[in-house]
Amino acid sequence: MNTLDNEQSVGVLASDLNGEDLRVGIVQARFNEAHCSALTTACIEELIQLGVSQADIKLVTVPGALEIPFALQKLAETGEFDGLVALGAVIRGETYHFELVSNESAAGISRICLESGLPIANGVLTCETDEQAQVRVQVKGADCARAVVEMANLALALTPDIDFEISNPQE
Repeated sequence: MNTLDNEQSVGVLASDLNGEDLRVGIVQARFNEAHCSALTTACIEELIQLGVSQADIKLVTVPGALEIPFALQKLAETGEFDGLVALGAVIRGETYHFELVSNESAAGISRICLESGLPIANGVLTCETDEQAQVRVQVKGADCARAVVEMANLALALTPDIDFEISNPQE
């Protein structure tokens, strides 16, 4: 049973996937380069489809997933971006290294996002096999583009004078 009756409504800040006038930085790992390049291509194509100008997309490459947070931090410090995207591929091997790289990369990305206040879409794949990564690159690259645009617009909209639209969640 829903506690809201049909007459009650709540303020909603709707998602916004309009990328016009947004500036997006992408950090791409080069390790597992074929997967990473495919992620980047899918991400950039989707950013452009969402209205982000190609001139407002900047790409930085780093050796691997562990170096991504450092580059994100440096990009965030410039103040030139509305959102960032982290792209990489970590494929399980026979050692504990997979867990270390996966966990530390994700933790670093989250930390930079929260400390900088800048939205960061995490597109670092963590897969068991190359085949799994290959299947996921197109979807994940495009997902990251949509996530960074939506979150950048949300960050820009969340100002002290925010105006939530009233809507009925029952609709």
